[in-house]
Amino acid sequence: MSPQETNQFPNNTEVPEIVIARLPQYLRVLHTISDSGIDVISSLQLGKQMQVTPTQIRKDLSHIGRFGKQGKGYNVGYLATELQRVLGLNKNWHVCLIGIGRLGRAILNYPGFAPEGFQIKAAFDIDTAVIGQTIGGLTIQPIDDLKDDISKHNIKIGITAVPSNMTQKVVELLTSYGITSILNYAPMYPQVQPHIKVRNVDPVLALQSMTYYLNRPTNGAEV
Repeated sequence: MSPQETNQFPNNTEVPEIVIARLPQYLRVLHTISDSGIDVISSLQLGKQMQVTPTQIRKDLSHIGRFGKQGKGYNVGYLATELQRVLGLNKNWHVCLIGIGRLGRAILNYPGFAPEGFQIKAAFDIDTAVIGQTIGGLTIQPIDDLKDDISKHNIKIGITAVPSNMTQKVVELLTSYGITSILNYAPMYPQVQPHIKVRNVDPVLALQSMTYYLNRPTNGAEV
């Protein structure tokens, strides 16, 4: 039996969202481990790198296949390759960006997407002062061109970097043109159908969760 056949999702069960969110983190750690020259790693060692328990490692990976053998650990290269396959990272994905303000410009100029297989193929705005400018190697287009460009470039992922009051409308526009995966940078949660997957990125929320720990009494002292 081939590795691909061995590592199909067991019983065709749905993988929990929280596990899917951790899989790219596993992959990043595995790449770092591989670069250091380590070929085999145990769930205990991998758990220390991920700051989770070995039991959680084994449970997470059991959702997507059977990896490693008890007492022998995981083959780092093989596990990384299989995670890439499961996540679809053995392909290139075409992306569009809507909203070319300060954040949108930073996204267009960010060099980290392409090496990981994500190519921003088109960028859009409604501001006539922005349309026609070339940023990050792309000519900014009017939003009216969105439908044609999604088809032309086989775009599968949309990124929204628009003001909050425009986010819902933009997300609905993307989904009406067949986009089912959206990365949303606006500080609001758009309402979508269950089959549409939206990932919301809000650094302010992350900071607010961190201040909980800073606000806790230390060694019994009152804040």
